[in-house]
Amino acid sequence: MLLFQKWALHIVILLLTISCKQTTTLSSVEKEQIKSEVNKMLLAYHEAIEKDGLTAEFNYLDNSSAFFWIPPGYQQALKYDSVRNILEKTAHTLDKVRFKWENLSIIPLSIDLASYHGIVAGHMLDTAGVYSKVRIIESGLIIKRKSGWKLLSGQSALLPTTLERQTD
Repeated sequence: MLLFQKWALHIVILLLTISCKQTTTLSSVEKEQIKSEVNKMLLAYHEAIEKDGLTAEFNYLDNSSAFFWIPPGYQQALKYDSVRNILEKTAHTLDKVRFKWENLSIIPLSIDLASYHGIVAGHMLDTAGVYSKVRIIESGLIIKRKSGWKLLSGQSALLPTTLERQTD
């Protein structure tokens, strides 16, 4: 009888383990849906910056303790509050900002996590009238929260830049 109880206990534990295990494989439909949602979020992110300036980024950043970003020119990761401070200080120095993806790859990792990488072309006009063209290489993780997809972590670096003075 004791042998049967041990065997039954092992079967119950095995069944519980199997039934509680999350599926890690995404279907092709799920992958395409995630790619579409993340792509829309990243496009909306750039549109919001163009319309409302750099502080519009706050709606697209995950403000959890897991957030970090390595901005262009930085050698270490910054937490959300540091990134927010930089954006707030920089926002008033720019009259116009426009970003557009030159290329973008999105890789779904789970139902609520995706990685992405690509190159962004940027056009900026600062308050001194200096027009800048930038290219930024960027990679990161995006997480799905109740409020939508958010940038969780990543890094970006400037590629060669051209500065010009805008003429009227």
